[in-house]
Amino acid sequence: MRFDIAPDSILGYTRGTQPSHKAWRFALANLVWGVWIVAVPVLNSMPWRAWMPATLLSYALFIWLYLRAYAVPVRQIKGYVAAIAALGFVLSPVNPGALTYVIYACVFSGFAFRGVRISLLAMLGLLAAYTVEARALGWSWPTILSVTLWALVIGGMNMMYRSKGQADAQLRLSHEEIRRLAATAERERIGRDLHDLLGHTLSLVALKSELAARLVERDAAAAGREMREVERVAREALTQVRAAVSGLHAPQLLAEMASARLLLETAGILVDSRTDTADLPPALDAALAMVLREAATNIQRHASAHRVGVVLTRTSERVRLCIEDDGCGGVVREGNGLIGMRERLAALGGTLQIDSEPGHGTRLCADLGCPRTGAGLAEGALAPGRLCAAAAMPVQRAIVTQAADSAAAGSTRRGAGP
Repeated sequence: MRFDIAPDSILGYTRGTQPSHKAWRFALANLVWGVWIVAVPVLNSMPWRAWMPATLLSYALFIWLYLRAYAVPVRQIKGYVAAIAALGFVLSPVNPGALTYVIYACVFSGFAFRGVRISLLAMLGLLAAYTVEARALGWSWPTILSVTLWALVIGGMNMMYRSKGQADAQLRLSHEEIRRLAATAERERIGRDLHDLLGHTLSLVALKSELAARLVERDAAAAGREMREVERVAREALTQVRAAVSGLHAPQLLAEMASARLLLETAGILVDSRTDTADLPPALDAALAMVLREAATNIQRHASAHRVGVVLTRTSERVRLCIEDDGCGGVVREGNGLIGMRERLAALGGTLQIDSEPGHGTRLCADLGCPRTGAGLAEGALAPGRLCAAAAMPVQRAIVTQAADSAAAGSTRRGAGP
């Protein structure tokens, strides 16, 4: 028997990225409660000829309905809920264990309807109808109340599970939207920077080239100087464009903090962060962002944590990022991710310290030397957001120089003319 799993089915949600054959284990595991369909008449010492043939026939039909209900889109589950409940109503006169079918119908009701209120009303209506039949069959009130209680509890848990799934899906969509908007904003920033930078630079190159063309016949030496100036401006522009493109690809700590918070809170982990990233040199900012990204991924996958603290502290000479969780701890062997962290920090003269006692969580601290802001800028460590202003300064100075040169050349030409 093979069923295709619809993307918006129960299994489509529960399996995540797992292959389909693993997703079916979830459905098959929940079949264990079907044992009561046989156990109830056996424990009541009922003659097997009275209930066994009808029970086997109903169970074969139930298996097909049950597996289909897991695989079809949720909007189609209502029909399967009604069919499974009908099996319980029909079989109950010969087998009291058929109440299990009614409980399964209530379980699927938690997924079958659009809203929690409608699902709850459907379950209550189904249980009310079954209560009428159970009383007609002479069942005791304790038995009826136990069926009602179990059906409401399990069905209610599924309604909560579905609501949580919908909230998680909305959070994932919000996460992707934030990433998309951040990427769009970064592209727009780079576009503005490049427009301003290249607009000034290319205007200067055009003016210098035009001036050199005019001077080539009158003053070859001056024309050569102008062309060398064009070469210098072009090289400066190339360097600044490369800096702008590097800024586009470099990870940023604030963006990674937002991404890590969404990742961990989606997994039900509370995040408490205290960070100050103002005026961090880009190289340090990018290195700490990668450390935070790797740490958040490891916590989400392996730590089984409930709380995570992220603290960034700075002094005049050092910057320290600490990420601490209350998970299982016990990190005894460093994988590729932690090795990569150490190598990345070591390249900048930093260190990585890990304290991970089993059962007491993990504390990871990255320590780096942090030069004064002025020193960092003197070495060309420009933050991407400041590129446009810094890049425009030498260009503006060159344009002023060009204007002076043009005026002088014009005066020379006017003096030499007839």
